[in-house]
Amino acid sequence: MDTARKKDAAEPSNSHSAKRKRPASTDEGGHRHGHIAAVILARGGSKAIPLKNIRRLAGVPLIGWVLRAAVDSGVFDSVWVSTDHDEIEREAKKWGARVHRRSAKVSKDTSTSLETLQEFSRHHPEVDVICNIQATSPCLHPDHLKEAVEMITKKGYESVFSVVRRYHFRWLEVKNGEATSTKALNLNPAKRPRRQDWAGELCENGSFYFATKELIGKGLLQGGKTGYFEMEPAYSVDIDVDIDWPVAEQRVLRFGYFGKDKPELLRLLLCNVSGCLTDGQVYMSAGAEEMLSINYRDLAGITMLQREGMEVILISSSENPVPKPLADKLSQKTGCELRHLTEQKQLEVERLMKEKNLVWKEVAYLGMRAITGNMSLF
Repeated sequence: MDTARKKDAAEPSNSHSAKRKRPASTDEGGHRHGHIAAVILARGGSKAIPLKNIRRLAGVPLIGWVLRAAVDSGVFDSVWVSTDHDEIEREAKKWGARVHRRSAKVSKDTSTSLETLQEFSRHHPEVDVICNIQATSPCLHPDHLKEAVEMITKKGYESVFSVVRRYHFRWLEVKNGEATSTKALNLNPAKRPRRQDWAGELCENGSFYFATKELIGKGLLQGGKTGYFEMEPAYSVDIDVDIDWPVAEQRVLRFGYFGKDKPELLRLLLCNVSGCLTDGQVYMSAGAEEMLSINYRDLAGITMLQREGMEVILISSSENPVPKPLADKLSQKTGCELRHLTEQKQLEVERLMKEKNLVWKEVAYLGMRAITGNMSLF
């Protein structure tokens, strides 16, 4: 059956929304490719961490991190979650995915990812390339997926998988009866290399696996013309047991993908003068005058925000007052209003937000202490 005929295949009975079709195309290298689908496997029977796939990580369901990256990448004709669980299905749809209800046969503790993908492929013959994205890789970004897809569509690879470079010396355990010994696998103990003299080794990090449906039908995730996509260690996060959770949460807050429209939400920055624009030091002149130091890079940063359409208001308080001459000079240099807040800071900020028709998620605060837990912190 050729690609054009596959595009006209009937919609399987377990599909929940209309497909976005695109005709098979040929790139400049003569490589033909058709429907590319992302498939996230999310069984409900996780033993190590019950319902791990929808447990919240940094305020977002675990599966939501990879679904957001897949949808925002814009490179997939369809994004699917394969599950056997109603609650996971509801969560998947909230994040823009379609749902394949897997059979009980591939929902067992002993079922493999490959068996589940083979079932998906049989039910969806219109899909030519499957990208299996692991729900347990919350630091995946759209750019990772875009570059990997180009390896399939522009360079003719039949399978592409993500790796991370590791610098671990590995040893083989050798058993002889009750006695055990070991031998080196990837080094010569007499000439141990320095890290900078060794290229390291490529290790699967489990974030994603692209493969054609032909390979998957043969029981392979890697085969044919095979390529790898190297991810930086900071983005190579995997969650398998409960102890991984707090580590992954700290990593995702720093390296996770928060959505392409996040910066557009902020419209106002409240910037504390003391401790933010000043460095906390007071200088005394020969005439006993107190002087404060302002970093011009901070002023340049304010100018950049203003160019992007964000309003910046400088603030002071009774705990950290700003001398009037300094306040006037800063307002003149930055073009920012300077407001003095009393002890009822939250009420004053709420009045300010009402004046400007803003809500909390549109306001950021830069300072030593947050005014309220509802606003964004820089």
